[in-house]
Amino acid sequence: MTVEEVLLAEPRGFCAGVEKAIKALAWMVEIFEPPVYCYHEIVHNRYVVERFRDQGVIFVDDVSEVPAGAPLMLSAHGSAPEVVEAAREHSRVVVDAVCPLVTKVHHELKVRARKGYQVLYIGHAGHEEAVGTMAVAPEVVHLVQSEDDIRVARASISSDTPVALLTQTTLSYNEWSQLMDCAKEIFPDLWIPNRSDLCFATTNRQTALRAIASSADSVIVIGSANSSNTVALADVAETSGCPRVMRVNNASEIPDDLFGIVGVTAGASAPEELVEAVIARLNPRKGARVVKVTEESEYFPPPPELRDLVRKVRPNEPNLLASDAEISAATVLASLSQRSNPK
Repeated sequence: MTVEEVLLAEPRGFCAGVEKAIKALAWMVEIFEPPVYCYHEIVHNRYVVERFRDQGVIFVDDVSEVPAGAPLMLSAHGSAPEVVEAAREHSRVVVDAVCPLVTKVHHELKVRARKGYQVLYIGHAGHEEAVGTMAVAPEVVHLVQSEDDIRVARASISSDTPVALLTQTTLSYNEWSQLMDCAKEIFPDLWIPNRSDLCFATTNRQTALRAIASSADSVIVIGSANSSNTVALADVAETSGCPRVMRVNNASEIPDDLFGIVGVTAGASAPEELVEAVIARLNPRKGARVVKVTEESEYFPPPPELRDLVRKVRPNEPNLLASDAEISAATVLASLSQRSNPK
């Protein structure tokens, strides 16, 4: 492998929602004896999930698997209303780590449904965020994954019924914009939120990648296959003209035949230590050059249920979470790796 230089996209890696979720689950691990339960993967990254499994966290796909009274966290992707309700039964201790941007879409769907709208929802079938969002008002939602889906919806919606467009937050801008344009053409009076449902962090990472993709001989996107925003990054690199694009979970999956200039980015749930390991594996002759397109300063505070819980469990430390904004999820993950395995 003869890599001359690495172009390192910035922003990359953890977004504010992932930071919030990882730190919240780490607090659950700190407060309770194992096992702590989590509904679905806390975030879509194999490395992060395994780090928590090592600390006794059990990930489940059905809250009925969680024993009565046990601590349970709901993942960052958002949960269906009936799941949240079921989670709180049987005296379970529940903390919801849903990303505020997903909560915004849930709220928009509730409001549109209440006002009599039919809703086109651009999303990926089976993705936890899409499943949880559509469950908010399933009787009015039409899942859209292609232009044909929009035409099918047109045939089933009365001409005098108002129609709205909502979106899974982690999609690529290209995918969203093409389907939005088609929907606006078919439904001229389409209601669209004043502020896009697309996650600002997802959009920022895609913009940063576009800034380097066309200049690179190859692009490496770090992240898991079930991470929608990671897959979207790979699509962005390909449509930006990079001749070779690969998604990897970690440095060990990098092929030996890379050369020239290699672009590197990471999905919103991929930790920076994986990026560092990838650069070390590439060993670029001229080092790594950061290409920065914007500064991110967004911060999401801990879930309110967690703040209440910490106050009850640690009543002598009322300001325990006061410095949460100053502590990164990367630091939290590193500290978890230094703990003894409780299993």
